[in-house]
Amino acid sequence: MYVANVPNRNSPPAILLRQSYRENGKVKNRTLANLSHWPAAQLEALRRVLKGNTTVGAPLPDSFDIVRSLPHGHVVAVLGSLRQLGLDSIIDTQPCRQRDLVVAMITARILDPASKLATARALDSDTLHHSLGDVLGVADADEVELYRAMDWLLPRQAQIEQELAKRHLSSGSLALYDLTSTYFEGRCCPLAKLGYPRDGKKGYLQIVFGLMTNAEGCPVAVEVFEGNTADPKTVAAQVTKLRQRFGLQQVVLVGDRGMITNARIRDDLPPDKGIEWITALRAPQIQKLAQAGTLQMSLFDHTDLVEIAHPDFPGQRLIACYNPVLAEQRNRKRDELLAATEKQLEKIVAATRRRKRPLRGKDNIGKRVGKVLSRHNMGKHFQIRIEENSLSYERKKGNIEREQKMDGVYVIRTNVKAEILPAPQVVASYKSLSGVERAFRSLKSVDLHVRPIHHHLADRVRAHVLLCTLAYYVEWHMRQRLAPILFDDQDKAGAQALRASVVAPAKRSNQAELKAITKRTEDGTKVHSFQSLLPDLATIVKNRIQPKDRKIPAFEIITTPTATQQRALDLLGVRLRPE
Repeated sequence: MYVANVPNRNSPPAILLRQSYRENGKVKNRTLANLSHWPAAQLEALRRVLKGNTTVGAPLPDSFDIVRSLPHGHVVAVLGSLRQLGLDSIIDTQPCRQRDLVVAMITARILDPASKLATARALDSDTLHHSLGDVLGVADADEVELYRAMDWLLPRQAQIEQELAKRHLSSGSLALYDLTSTYFEGRCCPLAKLGYPRDGKKGYLQIVFGLMTNAEGCPVAVEVFEGNTADPKTVAAQVTKLRQRFGLQQVVLVGDRGMITNARIRDDLPPDKGIEWITALRAPQIQKLAQAGTLQMSLFDHTDLVEIAHPDFPGQRLIACYNPVLAEQRNRKRDELLAATEKQLEKIVAATRRRKRPLRGKDNIGKRVGKVLSRHNMGKHFQIRIEENSLSYERKKGNIEREQKMDGVYVIRTNVKAEILPAPQVVASYKSLSGVERAFRSLKSVDLHVRPIHHHLADRVRAHVLLCTLAYYVEWHMRQRLAPILFDDQDKAGAQALRASVVAPAKRSNQAELKAITKRTEDGTKVHSFQSLLPDLATIVKNRIQPKDRKIPAFEIITTPTATQQRALDLLGVRLRPE
């Protein structure tokens, strides 16, 4: 069979489907159908089939256009985890536009932390670089709408924190609290003040915020303070939060030695408030115990942990610990700082002795000496003599030797009864503050980049910090579930079994060490860090396909995940395609 074009004088040619056959040795033709009314594309397709081409239409790659490809896998992982945690329902029980925008900002903070303007661009249908805006239906949002969503979120902070506290804190449990600061861009925000720069950004305005977590380091609440707020002044607000807002009748507050001071214990943590506490002594207090003979190195001849008592701390337990590894580190660091300080002081001495334009005047010499001593914090170990035309110095050997004797010694103090928390558990509880420090690293530098802060309104700054904290809440849970394929140590019991005591340095489990060496899990899956896993998941792409035949509607195809990607999605319990 074949398609024939038969001329038809002044009319369009007739297009006929014909069949050739032989009869008595002659070739004859017969017409099977008149195809003159068929479209040209349909006729061309028939000709190809009759010639033996089984592909109907153009070659398959030429039959479709990929209109857009959007990184999608990491969006599914983070957004799916957020929804599994029920965080969207905690923010607001009823779906609404503002809730979707807040969820978008939390998710975007994990995917690609950026300013609100850049986040709006990442959501916009014209400038997006992942599928988040499309999935949440907020692709038309701009930065102004994101700011309004932040204003909508902040009044819900108390309710959100109460729900998180119900999940992760209970009566008698540990509440870890620590404070950090971060620098601020601009000079208009009333919260931004000059204070102690924990980021090392001297001369910058900053804010201070305190984070409360449970014993495992899961964030529960956050509070923003002015940048010049001292650590102890924030304790009263946390006591009120635990007692009144969270309704906890009995809780143990764990804070560092600069947070829970004698004054705070007296004024904010009296026994009648039901808030017990764990903290540590400062170095001068430890020196005082040593000078009184209460704390002696001979106590650690056979153990690295011992309980002592002193009349300056009535009703309190003092648990002295000695870590020889820490002693070696402190001694080495002190020697390095002393040498660095002497090197800088020698430069000042040389400046006073040079022939051309020598350094003169007590005030001028004193300013330069002050900068050197404050840089390395070694002023307590030097005797300085400043004259109008000279500078001399020497080490205070007695001070240095007294400090060296206490290297590696730290003292935990608490009012928790021994029958409730034995000494090893008290020490372990204080050491768990490292979980809050890990949260600060993630919030400030590693993952979520809370800094620098550009908002000018105080409430916008508070909302920004809250968004970052909620993002860390999602990340914290994702890390727990993804631990088998991350370098994180999921065998906590195995790691603890390798430590000789709670005072000894922490160790990674054998399983974690094997992952670090081989870069693979026991089943052969490649190991990721959390920071490298998200870009890997982002290679799971949602493609929008448009057939060349416009009568066929466009459709979407998601690329097939690799084995590692599928393992990650399975651990998180999320699916690429909704059921």
